[in-house]
Amino acid sequence: MASPDVYAAYAAAPSAPARRLEAVTPSDTVDLPTSGKALYVGVSGDLRIVPVASPDGVGITLKNHPVGYVAVQVRRVFATGTTASQIVALFD
Repeated sequence: MASPDVYAAYAAAPSAPARRLEAVTPSDTVDLPTSGKALYVGVSGDLRIVPVASPDGVGITLKNHPVGYVAVQVRRVFATGTTASQIVALFD
């Protein structure tokens, strides 16, 4: 039997812990199914992303990102230019 979700009635907030995680498959053409509130990088490297509020959809590269969290709301992780791996998106 699953544990009850005692936080289900609380409103989501940008600073609240993630409630759902999904492995990211980087793509040059496909956005994440919904915008992630942050990313987790499991193996360091370059990370080319499109932030949620990027008006033109142009990617930006975070060079040599270490293992850990990326505190940026993201709509796409590019395959080209991304050398980091084991990337996980965090969602409300």
